[in-house]
Amino acid sequence: MTTQTLSLSGLRSDILALAAVGLIGLGIVFVAGHAQAGALHDAAHDVRHATGFPCH
Repeated sequence: MTTQTLSLSGLRSDILALAAVGLIGLGIVFVAGHAQAGALHDAAHDVRHATGFPCH
């Protein structure tokens, strides 16, 4: 009984993690698909400067 309960708990946790990752992925695709190209470029450019990567 304990093994079955433990595996059901692990399965629920895995499903919840997959659902969360799927929602985050869809959110990124939605935002990137509807944002203007200039806004995406500026955001990526700012992140590169903030993390210290050269971009020019």
